[in-house]
Amino acid sequence: MPRKRKLLAQLSTLQSSTSFPQINAVEQLNTTPGADPSPKSSKYFVIEKKNSPQLQEDFFNQPCVSLAKSFLGQILVRKLPDGRELWGRIVETEAYLGGEDEASHSKGGKQTQRNAAMFMKPGTLYVYQIYGIYFCMNVSSQGAGAAVLLRSLEPLQGLDAMRELRRASRKAPSGLLKDWQLCNGPSKLCQAFGIDKAFDQRDLAQDAAIWMVPGQDLPGEQDVVTTTRIGIGNTGEWAQKPLRFYLRGNRFVSVVDKKMEREMAA
Repeated sequence: MPRKRKLLAQLSTLQSSTSFPQINAVEQLNTTPGADPSPKSSKYFVIEKKNSPQLQEDFFNQPCVSLAKSFLGQILVRKLPDGRELWGRIVETEAYLGGEDEASHSKGGKQTQRNAAMFMKPGTLYVYQIYGIYFCMNVSSQGAGAAVLLRSLEPLQGLDAMRELRRASRKAPSGLLKDWQLCNGPSKLCQAFGIDKAFDQRDLAQDAAIWMVPGQDLPGEQDVVTTTRIGIGNTGEWAQKPLRFYLRGNRFVSVVDKKMEREMAA
């Protein structure tokens, strides 16, 4: 092994003058020309990549409506068991205000085993199942029983994996899904990100498999459509409350309110 003997001789010379070049020499011993220069055999010389800045508890500690708007443009990250990361930009949310809100699972302030996450600290995931098949994901906010439903994402990274997960999920379409179809609805985004009941009560500020990072070019008020929530027709006046928020002109939104957008344009 002439190459290793030569490098070991270089290492011996370098050690006599300084301790820092030792790392570079050992890295060279474990690589081949033209290969990735990161060390392959010793954990002591591995330099971990710097993680993206993660949104912390103070971000989630907002009133429900404020948090629902603040989510728009932020990035949801899901790390799969095989190490792949899925990234999606939040483009649509709904606010559920707790006890007084007739459309909320916590209406009347009632706390159950199912909705316990809604009463936990801000940033706690509340994942529930609908029709015995689909899952929806919410994030608790300030206020007892208040939480924000994540309705739609704009896929950014890991789209092939999202398609795999959608195909594997129950009742998912068999054909090839277009990008805009992957996460344009609360149950679709859960399918695409592999979210199920096991994620209920997890902490977005602490969890190793799911978290949020700050988005770039966050929207201004003029970019946000404020309108009524979806699928809550039997809740009286609460069905008309403007508690759904989405990015205007974004094709990844689940349901567009054309009337409201025309009014905004006027």
